[in-house]
Amino acid sequence: MTVAAGPRATTVLERGRQVGEDELRRRADWIRLETIRLIDQAGLGHYSSTFSCAEVLAVLYYHTLRLDPLEPAWPDRDRFLLGKGHVAVGQWPVLADLGYFPASWLDDYGRLGSPLTDHPDMRKVPGVDFSSGSLGHNLSVGVGMGLGLRLEGSDARIFVLTGDGELQEGQIWEAAMAASHYRLGNLVAILDANGFSGAGATSVTMNIEPLAIRFEAFGWAVEEIDGNDVGALVRTFDALGDPDGDQPRCIVSRTRKGKGLADMEAAPQAWHLGHMTEEERVAAVAEIQARLGR
Repeated sequence: MTVAAGPRATTVLERGRQVGEDELRRRADWIRLETIRLIDQAGLGHYSSTFSCAEVLAVLYYHTLRLDPLEPAWPDRDRFLLGKGHVAVGQWPVLADLGYFPASWLDDYGRLGSPLTDHPDMRKVPGVDFSSGSLGHNLSVGVGMGLGLRLEGSDARIFVLTGDGELQEGQIWEAAMAASHYRLGNLVAILDANGFSGAGATSVTMNIEPLAIRFEAFGWAVEEIDGNDVGALVRTFDALGDPDGDQPRCIVSRTRKGKGLADMEAAPQAWHLGHMTEEERVAAVAEIQARLGR
């Protein structure tokens, strides 16, 4: 859609783009296929953590976020912060597909000197709104962005995708407290609640439940959904309401770590970080492609 933006005309991906649920499901599986390809190329990576939030990434980028790939720093864009930065391998194919950088960059993923690495770097990759490495800080950054956008009178939103392990960080809860104190209705936290962190089940390493009740106690409006259901994601993001509101939004996205591959769902922690053998890779790709009808 071409619209006027200040002194220039620009191609803007507006919110609520009409993309069917079947296509969004296919996009999520495409993200899984690309994740397998890129990790195979790099020799190591995070499969199951990326697979759990593939539907979230698909719905956000292809339906929900207001973006301008031709001007990544467009002031009125919605911001997306990848708190669980180790799943950037699933974000890279999407950014290339939308035109933020050439698809040829993907061929160098994970190689020395490539801008595309295991975690996003805002200094090197167009379309990355903030970097990630040490987990737990992007919700705080989102609070700062929300305050700044309010001061500028912008109606842009900030979406922050966190993982289970991040929620064990104290900084997350300081940010949660600040967001409600400053009445940041333009801030949306998406909790990829797949039940695991790198150290194991969150119920064992450091219990974070009940998530909905805890965020409500910090003053957030909370909705709990099936985060692998694209229909539920679309309906929830479409119903966020006015970004000028006075209550931050928390979406507890219940997902399955390793979603999309039967063996990975059965043993998700074994695939938190690893590398498939050739036989495993061929079988995984065949399982996903069969679902896609290829």
